[in-house]
Amino acid sequence: MVVDLVAGTIWPFVLNVLKTGGKYVASGAIAGPIIELDLRTLYLKDLTLMGATHQDKICFENLIGYIKRGGLKHMIAKIFYLSKIKQAQEMFKEQ
Repeated sequence: MVVDLVAGTIWPFVLNVLKTGGKYVASGAIAGPIIELDLRTLYLKDLTLMGATHQDKICFENLIGYIKRGGLKHMIAKIFYLSKIKQAQEMFKEQ
C-alpha cells in the first residue's frame, strides 16, 4: 500500500513499486494534480486506486496501533536538518 500526498511526475514510479494486488491512496497532490497513467500497470498488477480526505476516528486509532506493533514500513530517502529545508524541498521536487 502507498499513501501519496505528492502525485505529479513521480506518480508512475509510485505505482511501479506496488506489488500485484497493491493499493494506492491519494490524499493530496502537492507536486501537481495532473498525472499520467499507463492503464496496463493498473490492470496487469490488479491495483486498487482510492482517494481519501477524511476518515472516522477509528481509522486513526487503527493506524496508531499498526505503528506501535511495527506493522508499517516507511521509506525515507534522506534526513535533513530544519535549517536545510530549502534543499529538502528542492530534492522533493526533483523526485
